[in-house]
Amino acid sequence: MKKTDGNRLTIGGVELENNVVLAPMAGVTDLPFRLLCKEQGAGLICMEMISANAIHFNNKKTDELMEIHPDEMPVSLQLFGSNPKLMAESAKRIEDRPFSILDVNMGCPVNKVVNNGEGGALMKNPKLAGEIVNALVKAINKPVTVKIRKGFDDGSVNAVELAKIVEANGAAAVAVHARTREQKYSGKADWDIIKKVKAAVKIPVIGNGDVTDCFSAKRMLDETGCDGIMIGRACQGNPWIFREVTHYLETGEILARPSIDEIREMILRHARLQLECKGEYIAVREMRKHISWYTAGMPHSAKLRGMINGIENMAELEACVRECFMQ
Repeated sequence: MKKTDGNRLTIGGVELENNVVLAPMAGVTDLPFRLLCKEQGAGLICMEMISANAIHFNNKKTDELMEIHPDEMPVSLQLFGSNPKLMAESAKRIEDRPFSILDVNMGCPVNKVVNNGEGGALMKNPKLAGEIVNALVKAINKPVTVKIRKGFDDGSVNAVELAKIVEANGAAAVAVHARTREQKYSGKADWDIIKKVKAAVKIPVIGNGDVTDCFSAKRMLDETGCDGIMIGRACQGNPWIFREVTHYLETGEILARPSIDEIREMILRHARLQLECKGEYIAVREMRKHISWYTAGMPHSAKLRGMINGIENMAELEACVRECFMQ
């Protein structure tokens, strides 16, 4: 089947190669993992969420989190906070960094974020949400987008209302996670809310929730009419999902799943990138969760996970991975 340009997406003048987006995930979408997802075909790379307060107070760790590599662009940098003025000032301070899009997190369900009136808590305060977007749009010259949820809980489903408000205040696109904050990441995503948001606004709408393979990606686009899809947990240990989804959307062809050799080499490449970016101590420990995801359901994976938790250096990690993949 011939390739088409039907899956391209433009956000505020930023043209993407395709409409398949890596979701921002704290503790997951760091620089090494983002590079792997970009290599596999993600059209837009979203970073881990960054605290506007941390930028304001010159937090060193936050500065490291904002590192961007030329090979991963275009990149969306996501801010979270609840003070429009402070968020605007923080955005202005980092505007010269090489991100293409600034996203606002209005969907994080974590208690410590919500209890501060940030993330998913903004679903309960549409007026403040609009003020934040308005302040950011006025502060910087880059497109501002927003990631929201279906609502805070089943009793306050207001994604359509919030999408209209952020659009009216200058947002260039909106991503909709089709679960409430109360659901967090459990239960089935309600794609109908994505469809309703798409019908209510003129800016691009990106659907998020329960996209786990090329077939569900196509179904979401067909059933909701959304302009793009965002992939989160399904890419953990599975960066190949981006090449599979983009290829299927462009050609209708189903690519083979990665071989055992490909999985092994991806793990080792991921580990080397972690080593380069974070040093051996952190790299080895952060690879434990990634290796668990990469090998879920594979023969000997339980043994590998048990071994990896006791490893202290990269040489041991590589030897362990190679040994387990030979069995």
